[in-house]
Amino acid sequence: MSADILIKIDNLKKTFQGGLEALKGVNLEIQRGEILALLGPNGAGKTTLINAICGIVLPTSGTISVDGYDVVKDFRKTRSMIGLVPQELHLEAFEKVFQNVSYTRGLYGKKKDPAYIEKILKDLSLWDKKDSKLRELSGGMKKRALIAKALSHEPKILFLDEPTAGVDINLRRDMWRAVKELKENGVTIILTTHYIEEAEAISDRVSVINNGEIIITDNKNDLMRKMGQKNLTIEFQEPFSQIPSTLESYNLKMNNNNSLTYSYDSHGSSTGITALLQDIKSAGLKLKDLNSSQTSLETIFEKLLEESV
Repeated sequence: MSADILIKIDNLKKTFQGGLEALKGVNLEIQRGEILALLGPNGAGKTTLINAICGIVLPTSGTISVDGYDVVKDFRKTRSMIGLVPQELHLEAFEKVFQNVSYTRGLYGKKKDPAYIEKILKDLSLWDKKDSKLRELSGGMKKRALIAKALSHEPKILFLDEPTAGVDINLRRDMWRAVKELKENGVTIILTTHYIEEAEAISDRVSVINNGEIIITDNKNDLMRKMGQKNLTIEFQEPFSQIPSTLESYNLKMNNNNSLTYSYDSHGSSTGITALLQDIKSAGLKLKDLNSSQTSLETIFEKLLEESV
């Protein structure tokens, strides 16, 4: 296995009792020190895949290795390298934050290190809550406490399963910042999220899973460049009721009665913009403003899901 590949998944299959095929031959390599966003609709197999890597779910067939160790044969070794932040808020309600995070560290056989626990809590803006009982925390702060627990034993890998679901945008941005700092400290991060803008903001690569199969895994910027389109929004001085027949050959969408959006491939031999603007002038329409934008990762994600059905 290449030194740059930290997690290697080969032909992984998981069929649950009752016949549900959750994973159908998944192949995936996760690189050391990257942030990988694992995207997919509900029921796509994201959580099953994470649980299999963490050793919580036993695969039906196939193999998973973490830093060269098999997750089934070398469970203790691989599990000690992994921190997991689950979707559900399972916390010991009456314990205090500092005490609980320290206890979790001890469960992994790590020596007490109050200075390290203090650093984690400060990094996650939890230090002022260190003596608060977990049940007294807000939903967002409980999420932070889960991350602190997952980091307590200094893992090489951190799984974040929908870490910002149900938290407000300010808290979400704080978490993004914390995740980027973890990456800078050498932690490999795998993130599942419903918020595509989250993947767009912080991931290095994106892997899309649907119906238990990986559809695509690619560098985020390469994916957006290859599959993305650019959009030119054209605003006119006067309203109009329909697109002139002389412009029907262009890829135009009418937004309202005084603007159109033209979609084009920015990497093609010709964008067609010059010809379009000339034809707009010939049609007697007067321009007011032009704005260009890039297709979002969310649009690409939706297109990939449509194509995989």
